[in-house]
Amino acid sequence: MAGVAAMLGLVVVACGGTGGDALPPADFSEIALSDPVMEPDPSGLSATLTVSTSIEAVCAVAYGETEQLGSLATDLDMGGAGHSDHNAVLTGLSPDTEYFYRLQGVGPDGRLYQSGLFRFRTPVASESELPGDNVAVGAAVIESSSEFSDAFGDDLAVDGDLGTAWSSAGDGDDAYIVVDLGEEVSAVAVGFRTRTMGDGSAITETFTVTVDGDETFGPFVAGVAPVAFTGRVVRFDVETSTGGNTGALEIEVYVSP
Repeated sequence: MAGVAAMLGLVVVACGGTGGDALPPADFSEIALSDPVMEPDPSGLSATLTVSTSIEAVCAVAYGETEQLGSLATDLDMGGAGHSDHNAVLTGLSPDTEYFYRLQGVGPDGRLYQSGLFRFRTPVASESELPGDNVAVGAAVIESSSEFSDAFGDDLAVDGDLGTAWSSAGDGDDAYIVVDLGEEVSAVAVGFRTRTMGDGSAITETFTVTVDGDETFGPFVAGVAPVAFTGRVVRFDVETSTGGNTGALEIEVYVSP
């Protein structure tokens, strides 16, 4: 992706649907219930866009360093149909870089809705903003409550990519995943990056971690939480959720750099 500071990118949020040219394009504001919200990760390497619409639409994000774009991100709602609450994770971004984006949606009648350009800037990556090094990336997943499908396998929770996700098969508050870090580590924080569905389900609200089958910590609010422990095998349990196919974009165990 682009270098820091001086490089410029363009992001287009495309909510695709059926084709057809009978209906002229309309302004996205006609279906937007609120302004889009772009939340860059503190690392500057990803960002999450959320927006709600008054009609159901199928969404994707095309983005890149130039107007030619070149990358795609999809809403991780496995339903594959239109919905009104949209969440798309943009990955592969660069810290301290300005990006533009455009919202685009197609309704059930095939009409295209398009906005003007918005912009956001990724933050400067700072050690003070990050809890440490995430040693869960590439860890061995030794158990999970279930997998919705191969496309939502539990190994995707430790691949270091917020654009993929592990989803359980409807486990709700009973979802869990266990990882072997390969060696004993002294952790300073843990993270549970919740997945979500367009209907508001699958959101993990709080989670716990159990170390080496012994001591349990939490519950913590979903996200990154400071906690100190020493161990090798870490189990993440969903404590409270909105039910359904709960799971995680990533689970994380941080150690001091």
